[in-house]
Amino acid sequence: MEVTVNNQNYQLKDSCSIEQLLATIISTGTDGLSIAVNQTIISKSVWDTYLLNPGDQVIVIKATQGG
Repeated sequence: MEVTVNNQNYQLKDSCSIEQLLATIISTGTDGLSIAVNQTIISKSVWDTYLLNPGDQVIVIKATQGG
């Protein structure tokens, strides 16, 4: 299955949760991340159970500090 993450295509196993996706593509922790799937923000509490579908558009946003 193919999904797009921040405008890059990724080939994934048939069913994949957001948490599994992040473990695959991000080597750092998930603190400070927000995830949107098809322009809908997904609560971190359901990342482990929210299954992605073929063609989903995922946006990963990393909070930064500054002023």
